[in-house]
Amino acid sequence: MRLASSLLSAVVSVALLCVCFTAILSAQDAAKVDAKHYTVLSENDQVRILKVHYGPHEKSVMHSHPNAVAVFLTSSKARFTFPDGKTLDANVKAGDATYTPAATHLPENLGDEGMDVIVVELKGAKK
Repeated sequence: MRLASSLLSAVVSVALLCVCFTAILSAQDAAKVDAKHYTVLSENDQVRILKVHYGPHEKSVMHSHPNAVAVFLTSSKARFTFPDGKTLDANVKAGDATYTPAATHLPENLGDEGMDVIVVELKGAKK
């Protein structure tokens, strides 16, 4: 009985560790986990401005952004994969701008040309 209880406790501990580790990985800062594609141009207490560049058919890693505004510098076709496995394909034109609520995703450039974006991440208002 004691062995079964210890085994159950170990299994539960490992399961919780896996859940916590997955949550940590899925909420990573894009500039830290994917410096190949994300460069911090400027940052203050209100915003962080990222320059984003993906070569043709390049893919990122799962990462997160707070609420943000994205300005597309090139016309592109992209796919965003979310932690639950769902995907969203987007066709954008150079000059398009959009507000994006906080999200965790894995972007992929589906096009044969580079994809360039400026992302302005919005930080919480100071009270």
